[in-house]
Order: sequence, then C-alpha cells, then structure tokens
Amino acid sequence: MTEPSAILIADDLARLSPHVSVVDVRWRLGGPPGRNDYEAGHIPGAAFLDLDGELCGRPGAGGRHPLPDPATLQHALRAAGIEDHKPVVAYDAGDGMAAARLWWTLRWAGHSDVRVLDGGWPAWVAAGLPVVTGSESPAPGHFTVRPGQLPVLDAAAAAKIGTLLDARTAVRFRGESEPIDPVAGHIPGARNVPYADLVDATGRLRAPEQLRQRFAEAGVGAGEIGAYCGSGVTAAHTLLALHEAGFDNAALYVGSWSHWITDPAREIGRGTA
Repeated sequence: MTEPSAILIADDLARLSPHVSVVDVRWRLGGPPGRNDYEAGHIPGAAFLDLDGELCGRPGAGGRHPLPDPATLQHALRAAGIEDHKPVVAYDAGDGMAAARLWWTLRWAGHSDVRVLDGGWPAWVAAGLPVVTGSESPAPGHFTVRPGQLPVLDAAAAAKIGTLLDARTAVRFRGESEPIDPVAGHIPGARNVPYADLVDATGRLRAPEQLRQRFAEAGVGAGEIGAYCGSGVTAAHTLLALHEAGFDNAALYVGSWSHWITDPAREIGRGTA
C-alpha cells in the first residue's frame, strides 16, 4: 500500500498548527548555522534544530554527516518538543534538503508521522502567513529514539545494491569537478539523478508522475534501491522524492561519497558509466 504524501503546503500547515510540532532546520553547507536566520524570523511555535550539531554525528571516518548518537539525538528532539504521537513538520530555507534529512532521521528513529513543508520558509512568507522573531522554547517532548527503523547502507551494501542513485551534480558524478571532497568520481555502477532533476525552479518537488518518469529513466524499478550524495543530506531528499513517487523501499548510504573515499581500496568510477 502506498504511503501518504510527506509533503505539506504552507496553507495546510497554518490550518494544522498548533496540532503539530514544527521544526526549523535551515542550514548551509559549510555554515554558518541557520539559528540566526531562525531568530530573525520563523514560523510561530517552531523550534530550531541544527543539522550539523544536533541531527548528525561528528564528521570523521563515518563521513561528513554520519548517523547521530541516539542518546544525543533524543535529547535534542525532546528539547524541540517532539512527542511520539504528535505529527512533525520540518522546513528549511526552501531547497528541501535539510528538511528531508530531518524527515528521514525522525523516521529512522521511529517517528511515524513526519512531513516536509514544500518550498520551506520562502513559501510560508510568500503565503503572507504570520512570522515571529527571537527564540522559542517549546514544552519538552518525550519522544523515544528507536534507531534503525529505516534501512541504511554501508559501503559494501552500496556497492552491490540493485539500483544505486547518486544525487550530486553531473560534473561531480563524472569526476570532472569536486569542490568539497578530496577525491572526485562516483561509486562504480551508480546512476546519476541530480537533485535539480527532481525539483522545479523554486526548489519544490516535482509532481509524483514527473518523479516516477525521471526515476524510470534511471532504471528504478521493483528491485532494491539505494541513494547517496556527498554526505547523506541531498540523498535524503532523493529518498523523499522516491517516497512521493511511490518507492518506499529505498535505503540511504548515510556516509555517502565522503565515507566511500576514506578507504583507498574502494574503486572510483569516472565518466558517465
């Protein structure tokens, strides 16, 4: 049975509040953290969570955005007011990547009702909905982290899964340019479906039928599916898109390329093949 949509539009979020927990997870690759953006203006009632410091582990051998320590994650989620049975809506600066990583992380941790605000903060502002400044401290939640509720891939599993999608830009996939990691290229056998192929000009997810068509072009079918990117953030957005397209069996290679290249024995693919 197809899971319900994980995408929510701004007007619907406004109607649901305060019956949902809203989390602002605005984030920039390389910083600075999004807390200043949050304090300058956010959705009323929203708590802020820092993707780098609270939703992921420390960069290192596991990659740039590894899985968080469950106890540390639980503390952060409870401080943000997250409850076991209260729906959660995540939003970011509009591209959906950080919000998708929170969506994936909460579901991996055992939360069953998480959605992403389509278009993020810009969509809320464009709808003329209320905005508040400063910080908010919601009542502490009692969410219990139960890690492992979604499938994850390690390097060995990523290398042999039926269909492995690489969410990075085509030039990074082909190994022509690598602005972030010390080695360029891709995991051999992976298929490139860049983030930009899955969204419109505003960063909102394309319609499910368009997503299904793009994934079909990449060979996505009934078999096992995995996704990776540079460090497991953009690939979480790919899993969100797969979910909306009706594929709920996909696994995230959390360490992604930043982990793959830590072992020089692992093969490096370059070019389009």
